[in-house]
Amino acid sequence: MGGGEGSTARELLRHNTIDQVIICDIDEEVVDFCKSYLVANGKLSMIQDLRAELEAGEERYDVIVGDYGGPCYKLYTKSFYEFTVKPRLKEGGIFVTWAGPARIFSHIEVFSFIYNTLRQVFKYVPSYADIWGWVMASDFPLELNAEEIYLRMRPRIKGENRYLDGKTFSSASTLGKVVRNSLDNELMYTQRKLQGSYMAMASTLN
Repeated sequence: MGGGEGSTARELLRHNTIDQVIICDIDEEVVDFCKSYLVANGKLSMIQDLRAELEAGEERYDVIVGDYGGPCYKLYTKSFYEFTVKPRLKEGGIFVTWAGPARIFSHIEVFSFIYNTLRQVFKYVPSYADIWGWVMASDFPLELNAEEIYLRMRPRIKGENRYLDGKTFSSASTLGKVVRNSLDNELMYTQRKLQGSYMAMASTLN
């Protein structure tokens, strides 16, 4: 979702276990350009209407990646995650999304909101917070340790990663204390707010 310039797809297609990558990008000019110049690989296809594809389509995916931001705020809502994204994941599937800046002071801008929204929809939300934040979400736990991740990656990927390996992934997905506290505090605030709304609704009905 997003990523019409093709860089995310390029990295995905380095993995020999990938059968197909579908890019959905709302920018028609980007899509047309990429169709002309980038779609040389038979595993890669491009469409423009993301929401229509997910809502009307029947295909289910192993991984859905959200590589967008800014004006796509409707794609960060609980309802979109719960009723549009989650039903399109296969059993054991993973959703991962860009979640804005995620350092000590900047993570409260959007990262914490996206994290806690996804935590209301999925059972497991391992996440990465540094200059930029990414949130992974699944109903199945990621139980591989650093060595197991490394051993799985090596035979499946073309070339050598500059940054990511098993140790990097394991350490990056351990959120710092400041970020963890912010996420927990925001979640408690949201729960109290919802509880207050339910109580107000109940008193109105009575």
